[in-house]
Amino acid sequence: MISSKKPGIIPIFVPHMGCPHDCVFCNQKKITGQQSEIDQEDVIQVIEDHLETMRSKRYPIEIAFFGGSFTGIDVDIQNAYLKIARRYFEDGHIHGIRLSTRPDYINENIVNRLKKFGVTTIELGVQSLNEEVLRASNRGHSKESVYKAVESIKKHNIQLGLQMMLGLPGDSLKTAMQTAREIISLNPDCVRIYPTVVIKETELERLYLENLYTALSVEMAVEWLSEIMPLFSASQIPIIRVGLQPTDDLTSGSAQIAGAYHPSLRQLAVSRIILKRVMAVIDNFCEVNKDQVNDLLIELIAHRKDWTPVRGDKAYNFNSLKEMYPGARFDFVISDDVNRSQVRLTINDEQFCIKID
Repeated sequence: MISSKKPGIIPIFVPHMGCPHDCVFCNQKKITGQQSEIDQEDVIQVIEDHLETMRSKRYPIEIAFFGGSFTGIDVDIQNAYLKIARRYFEDGHIHGIRLSTRPDYINENIVNRLKKFGVTTIELGVQSLNEEVLRASNRGHSKESVYKAVESIKKHNIQLGLQMMLGLPGDSLKTAMQTAREIISLNPDCVRIYPTVVIKETELERLYLENLYTALSVEMAVEWLSEIMPLFSASQIPIIRVGLQPTDDLTSGSAQIAGAYHPSLRQLAVSRIILKRVMAVIDNFCEVNKDQVNDLLIELIAHRKDWTPVRGDKAYNFNSLKEMYPGARFDFVISDDVNRSQVRLTINDEQFCIKID
């Protein structure tokens, strides 16, 4: 029996195939680390190589076509790729077929054809639902295109994924949060959030070097994410990816010149969310118990498997708490008696429970 765990992904990257033009931020070859296009034999080889190590695992497996605008590729090439994936699906080696594409490259006819090949999930590169940001990023489509594409996909009962970016030209925390709220209103099955990275050999690199664009730093991205991610969690919409997938070029720094790339960006954001929630509880306690403000004994207890995000990178959270409340005495405790995904906070003998998303 296959478990209900999140699927194992067999990623097949088709960089820049199907893209009608380059968005200001895009250089898929550097982002994916793949410089050449792939043929049918390459697709089969990638699948077989992954299945070699995945067949024994007890989780569902999906073939995923990433990196370009899949439905913009020549239809014969699309069909050839999908026939290969469908064969593995029909033979029971995989349990789903996923692809990503542009909102303006989806319509009723396209969705019908994809469904015949067994496509189970379509992810749309929404990036933003602010018209000014879309124009400044040279996306080439409008907000309305997103709504129409979503309607077509939902009508055929195909799983819907939506991808958004943070910090594009003209973007702000306010506009990004509005995009997040609109994405939530579309009720996707999952989302990905990508803070913008300035990749070499892109229009965004030129804008950055000419001081026409201010790149989002890792710290700013963490701050934005700490405000945006809880919106999706509250709506029970899974965030299946935060930040670009690490590649050799990204990790070495040879692909980018600025922006919010960090291999553990999600963990940094979750850690910041925890810090804010702990501070909110302490602040509220102090507001209600003004007579105890100068004599605080605060004990923070977490499970050892949650300790890294609770502590923060290089003890960022613990150090921040000590700085914010210099008169308080803190005790940070690891305990296996605490439930996973929560922090137990005691302030002067009063207990609180803080959820970790």
